[in-house]
Amino acid sequence: MIAVINAKIVTMEKETGIIENGTVLIEDDKIRKVGKDIEVPAGAVTVDAKGNMLLPGFIEAHCHMGITEEKKGREGDDCNECVDPLTPYLRAIDAINPMDAAFHSAVAAGITSAMIGPGSANVVGGQFAFVKTHGRCIDDMIRLAPAAMKVAFGENPKMNYGMKDSSPYTRMAIAAMLRRELLTAKNYVERNPQKPEPGHEEDADQEFRFGCYRDVFSGKIPLKVHAHRADDIMTAIRIAREFGLDITLDHCSEGHLIAEEVRKSGFPAIVGPDLASRNKIEVQNMAFKTAGQLRKSGVTVAVTTDHPVTLIQSLPLCGALAVKEGLSPEAGLEAITIAAAKICRMDHIVGSIREGKLADLVLFRGHPFETFSKVLFTMIDGKIVYRDAEMFL
Repeated sequence: MIAVINAKIVTMEKETGIIENGTVLIEDDKIRKVGKDIEVPAGAVTVDAKGNMLLPGFIEAHCHMGITEEKKGREGDDCNECVDPLTPYLRAIDAINPMDAAFHSAVAAGITSAMIGPGSANVVGGQFAFVKTHGRCIDDMIRLAPAAMKVAFGENPKMNYGMKDSSPYTRMAIAAMLRRELLTAKNYVERNPQKPEPGHEEDADQEFRFGCYRDVFSGKIPLKVHAHRADDIMTAIRIAREFGLDITLDHCSEGHLIAEEVRKSGFPAIVGPDLASRNKIEVQNMAFKTAGQLRKSGVTVAVTTDHPVTLIQSLPLCGALAVKEGLSPEAGLEAITIAAAKICRMDHIVGSIREGKLADLVLFRGHPFETFSKVLFTMIDGKIVYRDAEMFL
């Protein structure tokens, strides 16, 4: 058992809020007790937080760590299969390399979980996975796979295939191709609601091609929608309503221009990467104010780096800059903890400091939104996987 004592515990739970001089007891991989005046059991390893801020591990809700690897160039880029605009059967877990240097950077920044998946070159890109950021074997790091199905609107699929004189050449074609894909998949799933035993498929090729949509049409996982421009966001909402699907609005760069429409949709937004250049027409209105304006309208908001577009370790900085431009400090922390966990549908095990949740914790000297703050330790699944030289554990 580990006992973290004398901590300023920012639980990210409404009922408990911030606990001064609090204690967290960790047994195996879970949080067993949280509060003040908790008796530390004999034999527990005690970690004195010395009044520093203890938070739930941060969550990156949309990135490409380990798929687009740092320092590797083309050899390490497995993000987009740019030969077919419809590839729902691709699985992120088959391309994530935990040896990518970005994973260490994430852990050192207090990021304990990440939603990782294919890029946005294809209309349907494949399946995301929710993983822990520490480990050597991706199979041991997975907490949910598939966790979402990636689809993309706008410039990326349009330019990738249009330059090859292939469809989709226009936004109309992107929407039409996605509708046709969803209609075909829906018909297949309705005819085959249960996954057949291997070797007993009526049509093995059809099962491989469309069976991966069962979790989408059952509502178990959302479509993870790449959409920057307001018109693309509205097209995504329109198609989701047509098919009765759940979606997350990833990037949502012009979401502040249609904040009320996004609120009415009921879909959450994963905003960013705003700490990047406006290198495409569709991100010309990108701004850190987007997260705050959406949140004030009643939209559930997370903040993303979209690593490697912005480096993963900049996630707290992105939260801070969103706060600077109108997101409240509390909502800023939510955007990289409990709100991100809810959007990723993992808030039952991560995102806040609560009894029974996984012991994913980060201890900060200073506030995480302050430039000179420092991560003193990062804990994942009850194990301290990073510690600063200031910590003598």
